[in-house]
Amino acid sequence: MRTPLAAMVLLLTPTLALAEAAPKPGPEIQALGYYVGSWQGHGEAKPGLFGPGGKLSSEIGCEWFTGGHHVVCRGEEHGPTGTRAFMALKSYDAQAHTYSEYSISNRGESEYDRGGTLAGNTLTWLLEQDAGGGKKVKIRYIEVRVSPDRYTYKTEASLDGGPWTVLAAGEIRKLK
Repeated sequence: MRTPLAAMVLLLTPTLALAEAAPKPGPEIQALGYYVGSWQGHGEAKPGLFGPGGKLSSEIGCEWFTGGHHVVCRGEEHGPTGTRAFMALKSYDAQAHTYSEYSISNRGESEYDRGGTLAGNTLTWLLEQDAGGGKKVKIRYIEVRVSPDRYTYKTEASLDGGPWTVLAAGEIRKLK
């Protein structure tokens, strides 16, 4: 018969081995640390394919997830369509050599974006979505890290291969 202590040792041994085997975050993952902190944003949405135009504002707080391989952000956005609370998990896909983000909102939305690339101080996402009626829309999101505490963003869309149209643009500043 095993003692409770012996059983605990057997149960914990695989867990301890896994904890020791966790790889150290590489430079691509460490680059996600840029977002850690509290941020406040302001911008403008243009009227068009995705709704009315108007002022945008946001409050975002980001922190490292346990282990230092992912960044978790929570925030609230305010704009022409109302207020939207969200949570996003930012990560780096070492196999694809790209960034990814999974986000959810209080409106029931969920989104998984893959293929983000960071070149110098510019992060670019290129996504394709169904626009309805058999049409496709490409979305391009460009974020420029102007300084350690400020970045600008621009979201553009191209419907069925047409010209790129700005949907929204603004800047985000770190509070602390």
